[in-house]
Amino acid sequence: MTNRRAFMKSGAMALFATGIAGGIPSFIAKAANSVKSNYLFKKNKTLVCIFQRGAMDGLMAVSPYTDPNLKIMRPTLYMSPAQTEGKQFDLDGRFGLHPSFESLYPYFGENRMAIVHGVGSPNTTRSHFDAQDYMESGTPFSKGTPSGWLNRAVGLMGHDATPFRAVSLTSAMPRSLYGDNEAVAINNLQDFAIQMRGNPMAANMAAGSFEELYDQTSNNILNKAGKESFDALKMLNVNNIKNYQPLTGVVYPNSPLGNSLKQIAVLIKMNIGVEVAFAESGGWDTHFNQGAANGTFARNARDFSDSIAAFWKDLAAYQDDVTIMTMTEFGRTAAQNGTGGTDHGRASCLFVLGNDVKGGKIYQNIGSLAKDSLEDGRDLPVSTDFRAVFSSVANGHLQINNNAVLFPKWEGNGVGVMR
Repeated sequence: MTNRRAFMKSGAMALFATGIAGGIPSFIAKAANSVKSNYLFKKNKTLVCIFQRGAMDGLMAVSPYTDPNLKIMRPTLYMSPAQTEGKQFDLDGRFGLHPSFESLYPYFGENRMAIVHGVGSPNTTRSHFDAQDYMESGTPFSKGTPSGWLNRAVGLMGHDATPFRAVSLTSAMPRSLYGDNEAVAINNLQDFAIQMRGNPMAANMAAGSFEELYDQTSNNILNKAGKESFDALKMLNVNNIKNYQPLTGVVYPNSPLGNSLKQIAVLIKMNIGVEVAFAESGGWDTHFNQGAANGTFARNARDFSDSIAAFWKDLAAYQDDVTIMTMTEFGRTAAQNGTGGTDHGRASCLFVLGNDVKGGKIYQNIGSLAKDSLEDGRDLPVSTDFRAVFSSVANGHLQINNNAVLFPKWEGNGVGVMR
C-alpha cells in the first residue's frame, strides 16, 4: 500500500481543473460522506509569514527620527512625530512609525506587536533573487539547499498532521516551503487552484487523473492518507468559501495581500489543521518617487497595515493561537537618490504580532547613521541576523526547539520576542 507521503507526493491533492462550476468531484464527495463534523482536527498553533517582496525601506517604516544624519541624507523623505501633517507615530522617543502603518500602531501600544530593527542577512548580496533565496532557505551562504526553512519547521513539529498543515496563498510554491514535507500552494480557494510540492507534473494534471491517482493508493477508501485528504477536501467546499463573511466591521482591502489573508482566515476557521501559512506583499522596490507621507511607499504600507489589521480582527477567538511575522530580503540605502527614491541596501525591519509576543518594544542595536558608521558608507548595517528572529518566533510559537535542523550551520542566539 502506498504510504501517506507517497500518496501526497503523487499529486492526490492536485485539483487544478476542478473549479467552482464543477464543484468537488462526486467520487470525492462520496468518499467524504462519513465526515460528521467540521472540527475533525485538533486546534493548532499557526504561524503566518508575510514576505514583503522588493526590499522594504526599514528606515522609512520605522525611522530613527532623532538622528540628525537621517534628515541630512533624506531631505525630502524625512518625517518626524513633530510634523503637523502626515506625522509619524512616536514609538519610544527615538523611533517613529510611518503614518501609513496606522492600523498596526494600536497593537504596539497594547504590547502585542514587536518590531525588530537592523534585521538582515549576513550575506552582503544586493540581488533580490539571491537575497530572497537565502532568506527563504535559511542558509545565507549555501545556494544549493534543497529545502526551505518553513518546510523544515513543518518536519520538526513531531505530530500527526493534515494535508493542510502548510499552506501558501500564492500562485506558486514559495522557496520557504520547498522540501520533503507536504505543503500546498493555493492561488484562489474558490477556484481550487492547488499545487502539491514534490510533483513537477502536477501543474499539468487534469481533474480526471485525480481519481486514477487515488485508486492507485488503495481500494480501501478509509486508508489513513485518503481519509485525511478527503476529510479536509470536504471542508473546502465551494459554498463555505464563496459565502464566507468576515466578522462584523472587518473589511479586507481588495488587494493581493488582503485577499490572501482573508483566505488564510477562512482556512484557520475551518479547523483543518493549518499550522504554517504564507502570503506575499509586493511593490517594495522603491528606486524612484518613493514619497514620504504620500507616494508609493505610503500606498504599499497602508495596504500592508490594513490587510494585517483586518486579518487579526477577523481571527477574534483564534488570536491566542496565531502569530504573524513579516520579512523582507534587505533594506534600502540610508541616503535618498537623485530620483527621490532609495536603492538596494542592507538591513531593514520586521514586525511580529500575536498575543504571545513580547510587544510594545523595538528590538534593535542600531548606532549612529553617520557615514563612517554605515556599511560601505551607505547602508544601515545588519545588527540582527534574520535567523535570530525566525528561530525565536518558530521555537516560541510552534515549540520546535531544534535550531541545528531549522537553520543548519547557524550557531547564533535568538531574539527574545516571544513570551
